Amino acid sequence: MTTSPPTGPPTAIVATCGTDPPTEDEGVTTVQQTVQQTVQQTVQQTEERREARPVEVAPVLAASGIEKSYPRGVWPVRRPRTVLRGADLTLYPGEVVGLVGENGSGKSTLMKILVGALAPDAGQVARHGRLGYCPQEPLVYGRLTCDEHFELFGHAYGLPADQERASRRDIYAALGFERYAGTRADQLSGGTLAKLNLGLALLADPDLLLLDEPYAGFDWDTYLRFWELVAARRTQGRTVLIISHFVTDQERFDRIVEVRDGTAVSR
Repeated sequence: MTTSPPTGPPTAIVATCGTDPPTEDEGVTTVQQTVQQTVQQTVQQTEERREARPVEVAPVLAASGIEKSYPRGVWPVRRPRTVLRGADLTLYPGEVVGLVGENGSGKSTLMKILVGALAPDAGQVARHGRLGYCPQEPLVYGRLTCDEHFELFGHAYGLPADQERASRRDIYAALGFERYAGTRADQLSGGTLAKLNLGLALLADPDLLLLDEPYAGFDWDTYLRFWELVAARRTQGRTVLIISHFVTDQERFDRIVEVRDGTAVSR
C-alpha cells in the first residue's frame, strides 16, 4: 500500500505528528503565561499613553473672583465706586502677558491686589515662587545711591552678598546705567530712575515679574533692551505680566488680557 506524501508545510507535520498533546499542568502554565503577557502589555500601553499626554503645568499665579470698590463722594452721601467685579486671572510659567484697558478700568488696582499691596473686598490670590514688582511710581529713597538701593533690597530679599552684587552687575549691564551706580536717586533723570525701579524688581531673579508701565521714560535703546530682557526671561521659564498702553507692543506678548467692566477678559 502506498502513502501519498504530505502536502502541507513541515511545521504542520510537527504540530500534528511530532509533539505529544500537552498535559493538564502544561496547559495551565501556558494560560498563566498568556495572561501575564497580556497584563504586562496593558500596563506598558497605559504608561505610554500617560507619557504621551501633555503635562499639566501648575500656574505661578491664580486669582479668582477679585472684587474691589472705593468710596466716592463725601459723607453722608458717600457711595462706593466698584472697580473690579469678580476678575479672574491665571498666569503660567514661561509666558509674557499684557494687561490692557482704558484709563480707570482697574488695571493698576488689579496689579496691586495680585502683588499683595492692596487687599481685595472679595476673591482669592494664590502665588507660587518668588515675586518681583515694579510699580508705576518708583518707590525709592532720594538720599540713597543706586548701589545702596540694591544692597538694601538684597537684604530684604535675603540674598547672599555675592549673589546680590552679581545680580546688580548684570542689571546695570542689561539696562545700561552702570555709570550712575554711585548717584543718589534724587539726582537721577526720569529715565534712569525708571531703570533703577525695574532693576530692583529684577534683583532676586523672580519666578513672576509684575510690571506696571515699566518703560515710561525709557529712550528707544533702553526700550529695546527691556524687551530683550523680557524675551530672555520667557526662555528661562519665567513669567512676566505687564500693564501696557502701547498697541504696537501687543505682538510681543503671548496673550493679552483686557480689564473691562470690572472683569479680566482674554482677547
